[in-house]
Amino acid sequence: MIEIAHVSKSFRPKVALSNVSFKIKKGTITGLLGPNGAGKTTLIRLMNLMGAPDDGFIKFEGQLLKESHLREIGYLPEERGLYKELSVSQQLLFFAKLRGLTSVEAKQAARYWIDRLQMSEWSNKKTEALSKGMAQKVQFAVAVVHDPKFLILDEPFTGFDPVNIDLIKQLLFEFRDAGKTILLSTHNMQRVQDICSHIILVNKGTINCQ
Repeated sequence: MIEIAHVSKSFRPKVALSNVSFKIKKGTITGLLGPNGAGKTTLIRLMNLMGAPDDGFIKFEGQLLKESHLREIGYLPEERGLYKELSVSQQLLFFAKLRGLTSVEAKQAARYWIDRLQMSEWSNKKTEALSKGMAQKVQFAVAVVHDPKFLILDEPFTGFDPVNIDLIKQLLFEFRDAGKTILLSTHNMQRVQDICSHIILVNKGTINCQ
């Protein structure tokens, strides 16, 4: 699904990534682990075309990563990016259309995820009025509303109670069983042990895969 080949990236004078190479297999959940400043965020940003490598390349399904591939990628950032003045429904419709869905498809997808994540009661409420956990549900829905093949989830369980953690975990397993590929970035080793079949360890801009 994803191939990272000899990728390096510097923000002078700091080297964020140094000759990093690994592959993520289709239909797997892979954990991305490392301390703050290790290079995880830089790596995630490059996989979302938020910048380009200084050296090396990234491939998506055998092709060099390009803008059109973003329609097949879902991204949940650690720093949330919702529009506070939009309602939950408006939020999902906006991001679904942004990822290439038609108006009809966007409405169907938004309704599905509002129901699936048990948000019907809040669908017409502005994001700024939501609790942290409910806003996190909306952010998760935004990441998956366009039915991407590859999901990049950065600390997706933040703000969730145990019931909603179990709900998201179950969804991740369903995605995996449906052939989707997931990269899960987290500081929680227990989550990785419970969910992931593969691990990528990042430290000082270098990689170790297990």
